Amino acid sequence: MMQLKDLVPWSRSRQNGLQRSQESANPLMSLQHEINRAFDDFWSRFERPFDSTHGFLTTAQPRVDISDTDNEVEISVELPGLDEKDIDVTLTDDVLTIRGEKKAEKEEKRSGYYMSERTYGAFHRSIPLPAGVDSSKADARFKKGVLTIQMPKTPEAKSKVRRIEVKPN
Repeated sequence: MMQLKDLVPWSRSRQNGLQRSQESANPLMSLQHEINRAFDDFWSRFERPFDSTHGFLTTAQPRVDISDTDNEVEISVELPGLDEKDIDVTLTDDVLTIRGEKKAEKEEKRSGYYMSERTYGAFHRSIPLPAGVDSSKADARFKKGVLTIQMPKTPEAKSKVRRIEVKPN
């Protein structure tokens, strides 16, 4: 007999040999297992993003873009709802670490009701840097919810860049 827990899509870890043999004998149970697995696969592909609609962070990692050009490495981090005072950027050896925390409190009193909400969220992200970055000249700027860190490359690293011509076959 099928139980309610068998209908929950995240119950995949409870599958055992007996259940699998029952599924092969019962096409409906097999179909339910496939639907559960499809939901698991679908939702596992999404990162939990910042909840920018409410102005606070979830426990997710911020989205990061890294560009590596001939002259510099630029890292952009989306941090909606934060201020520059909420962000800590450190560099240890060849690893850049970005930490942040948001504490949001909202209190509203109106005729007939009272509401109070508190939301807290923190994150940290460590990014290994490529060789040849001059970390002593790193520059970090924060504008409109985006942290941009620029680090020029050393002259030695710049001189090692060589273009290779691409020819048609």
